Amino acid sequence: RGMGTCLQESWSIYPETVKYILNIPDNEVVWCGIALGYPNKEHPINNYRTSRESIEKYVTFIEWSNLKLQLKNTFLESISEMCKKSYASPAPSPELLIFNNSLAEELNLSSLAKDQRKCIEIFSGREILQGSQPIAQAYAGHQFGHFNPVLGDGRALLLGETVNTNGELKDIQLKGSGPTPFSRRGDGKSALGPVLREYLISESMHVLGIPTTRALAAIKTGENVQREQELAGGVMTRVASSHIRVGSFEYACNSKNQTLIKDLADYSINRHFPETAKVENPYLAFFAAVCNEQASLIANCLSIGIIHWLMNTDHMTISGETINYFPCSFMYVYEPFTVYRSIDKNGWYSYQNQRQTITSILIRLAETLIPIVHQHQNKAI
Repeated sequence: RGMGTCLQESWSIYPETVKYILNIPDNEVVWCGIALGYPNKEHPINNYRTSRESIEKYVTFIEWSNLKLQLKNTFLESISEMCKKSYASPAPSPELLIFNNSLAEELNLSSLAKDQRKCIEIFSGREILQGSQPIAQAYAGHQFGHFNPVLGDGRALLLGETVNTNGELKDIQLKGSGPTPFSRRGDGKSALGPVLREYLISESMHVLGIPTTRALAAIKTGENVQREQELAGGVMTRVASSHIRVGSFEYACNSKNQTLIKDLADYSINRHFPETAKVENPYLAFFAAVCNEQASLIANCLSIGIIHWLMNTDHMTISGETINYFPCSFMYVYEPFTVYRSIDKNGWYSYQNQRQTITSILIRLAETLIPIVHQHQNKAI
């Protein structure tokens, strides 16, 4: 296999690094034809340096200096205990199906729209952006009322964060990019259908004025995924104010590490509700702010008749944005007992129960904050 990616003129990528990133078996040979010199002139790599001109006709160079997107990793830097480093499984034959030009402009990425090749390389997981350290986030979750202490991103990778034109920090995440440390027995991949579905519904929700995660790109991977039958594979690039969930707090609380709960709360306050840091009890004010955001979100969702089948703590963000549209539908005729999935025999996620469900979810959040709201449990409650 040959690699022809130039990160910087003075850098070199070694074969073992490439094997690790691309998950290439040890018995396969990897050639890195990008040794254009090493800062230390005595370094042995300079004995094998290759002129760029002599290999340009064989390889593709990605010039990071032409890209405005340079990612941050504030979540990893602040709360490393709540994520694991991971890398995408590169799509074998990726094809860009949709690119969200208006969202790209908001993220200062309009230049990407002019170069489809760059879009494909970046958003199919084949290239890692400057400043990016992909991670899979850890979180727990209450599902159908039952607690699962470890869920996490089983098929999503947070590439990092970028600042949009309004000065707001936004997550950029790949969804369906391959297995992560939280995949359990899953393949970490996504079928193309759910990718297109989430792209369409999230953008529709945005146009309707409802706080939502958004879709930047939809990629057809060029490989099939095995579900009940073989389906075309896809990867979606999701943009969010953050991917911190109520389940993130449950994970921290379940660790019995009060410092971790506090660190997560402080990070969330700083990122989403900085005004609450100035009051006497910032954690209580933070909880109230999340309640307000979620109440507003659910009221808006009820007004358009949407039914979210996975309204669990691991699917409810602290920011108040809707997330994960593959398990949802719209109610076309008003019937409060409408459910989306046939397995929901008891109407747990019915249209009319969404108000009660969000109350239950916020109670779970409140329970996680008790240790830091007040040192005495009874007063905290």
